[in-house]
Amino acid sequence: MSSPSHDSGHDPAMARFAIINLVRIAGVACIVLGILIATDRILAGLPDWIAYILIANGLVDAFVIPVILVRKWRTPR
Repeated sequence: MSSPSHDSGHDPAMARFAIINLVRIAGVACIVLGILIATDRILAGLPDWIAYILIANGLVDAFVIPVILVRKWRTPR
């Protein structure tokens, strides 16, 4: 017999895990995009400050936001 959590078809822990990892992946993508723009590999001619904002945003997305989400979604004891 299957457990009740599988009958509904929605596991909140799996959804939260996926969201946290998608945030991290988006952060890494922003960092890579920012580096590519800063080194004029793509979109040459854009101001460097745009690249630096993308890099800073990516760092926050990759390292800060997941920690905040984990604390918010922590199972109460």
